[in-house]
Amino acid sequence: MRLAEAGIGDIFLVDIAKGLAQGKALDLEDSRAALKNHYSIYGSEDIKDVKDSDVIVITAGFARKPGMTREELATKNAQVIKEVSLAVKETAPAAILIIVTNPLDLMTRLALQVTGFSPKKVFGMGPTLDGARFANLIAQELQVPVTDIDSFVIASHGEGMLPLPRFTTIKGAPLPKFLDPQKIEELVKRTILRGAEIVSLLGSGSAYFAPAAAIAELVRVIAKDEKRILGLSAYLNGEYGLKDVCIGVPCRLGGNGIENIIELDLNQEEKEILHKAAASLKDQYSRINL
Repeated sequence: MRLAEAGIGDIFLVDIAKGLAQGKALDLEDSRAALKNHYSIYGSEDIKDVKDSDVIVITAGFARKPGMTREELATKNAQVIKEVSLAVKETAPAAILIIVTNPLDLMTRLALQVTGFSPKKVFGMGPTLDGARFANLIAQELQVPVTDIDSFVIASHGEGMLPLPRFTTIKGAPLPKFLDPQKIEELVKRTILRGAEIVSLLGSGSAYFAPAAAIAELVRVIAKDEKRILGLSAYLNGEYGLKDVCIGVPCRLGGNGIENIIELDLNQEEKEILHKAAASLKDQYSRINL
């Protein structure tokens, strides 16, 4: 809906559930007159209808259920991502892929492996959402507009994420100038647990609107070649001293995907947390049962 209403391009919804994508597309299409906004949106059950797309957002997969381990979720969703990635490779070989399916960093790595696409064109959404959550909580604490805040969050999407107060600024001034270490640590913890907080309040389902906003932001930056620095789950090949892993880092994003990875000058503690998260992701990836 966010993408369609922004008028970025033609939107195709694809879902294997019979009639679901078509029904959603018709409902969204019927909104056009009331919104005075003439966008194009279509629904299909056939993934081949993404043929020659410029950008493909992959959200397909299972949600984690009570009692399910992360490894079980990874194995189940790996089957889905493998199937979808193979279809994308065949039907839209020039597309940029944005992965949203969890466990996000692992599924991004798998999509990259299966498609064989350039690492510049396959990345995960996670840190964009994590950074937005960190900025929102800071804005609430300081009672300032969230638009004044530039936040940085790196490492894995989930409990292994690392918000970076030293690199987070309010109108260009670093966050530690505004808050004491104890309050900053509290905001960091709340950011890490924000997704779980939302899930617990909803009772069933998970965050929906903020992830959609994060995805739409990425697609807009690509479509308009804005060349902005955003947090992405990107493939590292030596950056930050890490190789062969997809993990959250700041990247310059443009019309052709990731233009370059920004290497922050991390302190020893920050490096250790990032490397620990990367080691965990590599271990988990090696145990995915395909």
